[in-house]
Amino acid sequence: MQICGIDDAGRGSMLGPLVIAGVSLEKKNLRKLTALGVKDSKKLSSKSRKILYKKIIEIVDDYYITKIPPRSIDASVKKHLLNNLEAKYMAKVVSKLDADTSYVDSCDVKPLRFGKEISMLSDGHKIKSYHHADSRFVVVSAASILAKVTRDKAIEKLNKIHNLGSGYPSDSTTVKFVTKYYKKNHIMPIFVRKSWKPVQRIMNKN
Repeated sequence: MQICGIDDAGRGSMLGPLVIAGVSLEKKNLRKLTALGVKDSKKLSSKSRKILYKKIIEIVDDYYITKIPPRSIDASVKKHLLNNLEAKYMAKVVSKLDADTSYVDSCDVKPLRFGKEISMLSDGHKIKSYHHADSRFVVVSAASILAKVTRDKAIEKLNKIHNLGSGYPSDSTTVKFVTKYYKKNHIMPIFVRKSWKPVQRIMNKN
Protein backbone atom coordinates (compact mmCIF):
# COMPACT_ATOMS: atom_id res chain seq x y z
CA MET A 1 0.00 0.00 0.00
CA GLN A 2 1.48 3.31 -1.15
CA ILE A 3 1.23 6.22 1.27
CA CYS A 4 1.85 9.82 0.23
CA GLY A 5 2.56 12.89 2.38
CA ILE A 6 2.28 16.49 1.16
CA ASP A 7 3.24 19.80 2.75
CA ASP A 8 4.08 23.39 1.82
CA ALA A 9 6.78 25.89 2.75
CA GLY A 10 6.83 29.68 2.50
CA ARG A 11 3.12 30.39 2.69
CA GLY A 12 3.51 33.33 5.08
CA SER A 13 6.49 34.89 3.29
CA MET A 14 6.41 38.31 1.62
CA LEU A 15 8.57 37.09 -1.22
CA GLY A 16 9.80 34.08 -3.14
CA PRO A 17 7.89 30.97 -4.14
CA LEU A 18 5.41 28.91 -2.17
CA VAL A 19 6.79 25.38 -2.38
CA ILE A 20 4.67 22.21 -2.34
CA ALA A 21 6.40 18.86 -1.90
CA GLY A 22 5.17 15.29 -1.78
CA VAL A 23 6.75 11.92 -1.06
CA SER A 24 5.34 8.43 -1.52
CA LEU A 25 6.46 5.04 -0.22
CA GLU A 26 5.15 1.67 0.89
CA LYS A 27 3.30 1.81 4.22
CA LYS A 28 5.65 -0.82 5.69
CA ASN A 29 8.64 1.50 5.03
CA LEU A 30 7.28 4.42 7.07
CA ARG A 31 9.31 3.26 10.04
CA LYS A 32 12.49 3.81 8.01
CA LEU A 33 11.66 7.53 7.98
CA THR A 34 11.08 7.48 11.74
CA ALA A 35 14.41 5.68 12.26
CA LEU A 36 16.16 8.45 10.28
CA GLY A 37 14.89 11.02 12.78
CA VAL A 38 12.45 12.61 10.33
CA LYS A 39 10.15 15.13 12.03
CA ASP A 40 8.39 18.40 11.28
CA SER A 41 10.93 20.61 9.45
CA LYS A 42 10.27 23.50 11.86
CA LYS A 43 11.74 21.39 14.67
CA LEU A 44 15.02 20.78 12.82
CA SER A 45 18.08 22.92 12.14
CA SER A 46 18.90 23.97 8.58
CA LYS A 47 21.90 21.61 8.58
CA SER A 48 19.80 18.62 9.76
CA ARG A 49 17.14 19.33 7.12
CA LYS A 50 19.75 19.31 4.33
CA ILE A 51 21.21 15.99 5.53
CA LEU A 52 17.73 14.44 5.89
CA TYR A 53 16.66 15.71 2.46
CA LYS A 54 19.29 13.51 0.77
CA LYS A 55 18.41 10.49 2.92
CA ILE A 56 14.65 10.89 2.37
CA ILE A 57 14.89 10.92 -1.43
CA GLU A 58 16.94 7.71 -1.23
CA ILE A 59 14.34 5.92 0.96
CA VAL A 60 11.07 6.97 -0.70
CA ASP A 61 9.74 5.34 -3.87
CA ASP A 62 8.95 8.67 -5.47
CA TYR A 63 8.82 12.39 -4.71
CA TYR A 64 7.65 15.53 -6.46
CA ILE A 65 8.32 19.20 -5.72
CA THR A 66 6.59 22.15 -7.33
CA LYS A 67 6.91 25.92 -6.84
CA ILE A 68 4.13 28.52 -7.02
CA PRO A 69 5.55 31.85 -8.23
CA PRO A 70 4.59 35.18 -6.60
CA ARG A 71 2.56 36.34 -9.65
CA SER A 72 0.28 33.28 -9.35
CA ILE A 73 -0.04 33.85 -5.59
CA ASP A 74 -0.97 37.52 -6.18
CA ALA A 75 -3.59 36.62 -8.81
CA SER A 76 -5.21 34.13 -6.40
CA VAL A 77 -5.09 36.44 -3.36
CA LYS A 78 -6.92 39.12 -5.38
CA LYS A 79 -9.79 36.66 -5.87
CA HIS A 80 -9.54 35.35 -2.26
CA LEU A 81 -8.56 31.96 -3.68
CA LEU A 82 -5.16 31.25 -2.10
CA ASN A 83 -6.38 28.02 -0.46
CA ASN A 84 -7.84 26.96 -3.80
CA LEU A 85 -4.50 27.63 -5.52
CA GLU A 86 -2.71 25.51 -2.94
CA ALA A 87 -5.32 22.75 -3.31
CA LYS A 88 -4.73 22.76 -7.09
CA TYR A 89 -0.99 22.36 -6.67
CA MET A 90 -1.41 19.69 -4.00
CA ALA A 91 -3.79 17.83 -6.34
CA LYS A 92 -1.06 18.00 -8.99
CA VAL A 93 1.35 16.29 -6.56
CA VAL A 94 -1.32 13.71 -5.58
CA SER A 95 -1.96 12.82 -9.24
CA LYS A 96 1.75 12.65 -10.02
CA LEU A 97 2.59 10.33 -7.11
CA ASP A 98 -0.66 8.33 -7.43
CA ALA A 99 -0.58 6.68 -3.97
CA ASP A 100 -3.44 4.73 -2.33
CA THR A 101 -3.84 7.35 0.40
CA SER A 102 -2.42 10.87 0.58
CA TYR A 103 -1.99 12.77 3.85
CA VAL A 104 -1.96 16.55 3.50
CA ASP A 105 -1.27 19.41 5.86
CA SER A 106 -4.38 21.58 5.63
CA CYS A 107 -4.05 25.34 5.21
CA ASP A 108 -7.85 25.68 5.32
CA VAL A 109 -9.59 26.24 8.67
CA LYS A 110 -11.76 23.27 7.67
CA PRO A 111 -9.40 20.37 6.89
CA LEU A 112 -12.24 18.15 5.64
CA ARG A 113 -13.32 20.74 3.07
CA PHE A 114 -9.70 21.14 1.92
CA GLY A 115 -9.29 17.37 1.58
CA LYS A 116 -12.51 17.08 -0.46
CA GLU A 117 -11.35 19.82 -2.80
CA ILE A 118 -7.97 18.10 -3.41
CA SER A 119 -9.75 14.79 -3.97
CA MET A 120 -12.08 16.39 -6.52
CA LEU A 121 -9.16 18.09 -8.31
CA SER A 122 -7.18 14.84 -8.45
CA ASP A 123 -9.93 12.63 -9.94
CA GLY A 124 -11.14 11.13 -6.68
CA HIS A 125 -7.86 10.18 -5.00
CA LYS A 126 -8.20 9.30 -1.30
CA ILE A 127 -7.13 12.31 0.78
CA LYS A 128 -6.68 12.60 4.53
CA SER A 129 -6.41 16.26 5.46
CA TYR A 130 -5.41 17.46 8.94
CA HIS A 131 -4.09 20.50 10.73
CA HIS A 132 -0.48 20.02 11.93
CA ALA A 133 -0.16 16.90 9.76
CA ASP A 134 3.56 17.73 9.50
CA SER A 135 4.01 16.92 13.18
CA ARG A 136 1.45 14.07 13.30
CA PHE A 137 2.49 11.90 10.34
CA VAL A 138 6.11 11.06 9.52
CA VAL A 139 5.33 10.91 5.77
CA VAL A 140 4.12 14.54 5.89
CA SER A 141 7.15 15.49 8.01
CA ALA A 142 9.35 14.09 5.22
CA ALA A 143 7.48 16.20 2.65
CA SER A 144 7.83 19.27 4.90
CA ILE A 145 11.64 18.80 4.91
CA LEU A 146 11.76 18.60 1.10
CA ALA A 147 9.56 21.69 0.78
CA LYS A 148 11.56 23.72 3.32
CA VAL A 149 14.99 22.86 1.87
CA THR A 150 13.76 23.73 -1.65
CA ARG A 151 12.27 27.01 -0.43
CA ASP A 152 15.48 27.89 1.49
CA LYS A 153 17.54 27.26 -1.67
CA ALA A 154 15.32 29.68 -3.62
CA ILE A 155 15.80 32.35 -0.95
CA GLU A 156 19.57 31.71 -0.76
CA LYS A 157 19.74 32.28 -4.53
CA LEU A 158 17.96 35.64 -4.16
CA ASN A 159 20.20 36.56 -1.22
CA LYS A 160 23.26 36.23 -3.47
CA ILE A 161 22.01 39.28 -5.39
CA HIS A 162 20.06 41.19 -2.71
CA ASN A 163 20.33 41.35 1.06
CA LEU A 164 16.72 40.37 1.77
CA GLY A 165 16.84 38.10 4.80
CA SER A 166 14.39 35.21 5.22
CA GLY A 167 11.50 36.77 3.30
CA TYR A 168 9.13 36.83 6.28
CA PRO A 169 7.34 39.99 7.52
CA SER A 170 8.80 39.40 11.01
CA ASP A 171 12.33 39.80 9.56
CA SER A 172 13.48 43.44 9.70
CA THR A 173 16.08 42.78 6.94
CA THR A 174 13.27 41.70 4.60
CA VAL A 175 11.05 44.68 5.44
CA LYS A 176 14.02 47.07 5.02
CA PHE A 177 14.92 45.58 1.64
CA VAL A 178 11.35 45.77 0.26
CA THR A 179 10.93 49.36 1.55
CA LYS A 180 14.25 50.58 0.11
CA TYR A 181 13.71 48.86 -3.23
CA TYR A 182 10.25 50.37 -3.65
CA LYS A 183 11.35 53.88 -2.60
CA LYS A 184 14.17 53.80 -5.13
CA ASN A 185 12.44 52.12 -8.10
CA HIS A 186 8.71 52.82 -7.51
CA ILE A 187 7.99 49.21 -8.47
CA MET A 188 8.34 45.90 -6.65
CA PRO A 189 10.73 43.20 -7.85
CA ILE A 190 9.00 40.20 -9.51
CA PHE A 191 9.87 37.93 -6.58
CA VAL A 192 7.89 40.05 -4.08
CA ARG A 193 4.24 39.19 -3.37
CA LYS A 194 2.48 42.50 -4.02
CA SER A 195 -0.85 41.26 -2.64
CA TRP A 196 0.60 40.69 0.85
CA LYS A 197 -0.67 43.18 3.44
CA PRO A 198 2.83 44.13 4.77
CA VAL A 199 3.93 44.80 1.15
CA GLN A 200 0.82 46.87 0.42
CA ARG A 201 1.45 48.92 3.56
CA ILE A 202 4.96 49.72 2.30
CA MET A 203 3.60 50.69 -1.14
CA ASN A 204 0.90 52.92 0.37
CA LYS A 205 3.36 54.67 2.69
CA ASN A 206 5.85 55.43 -0.06
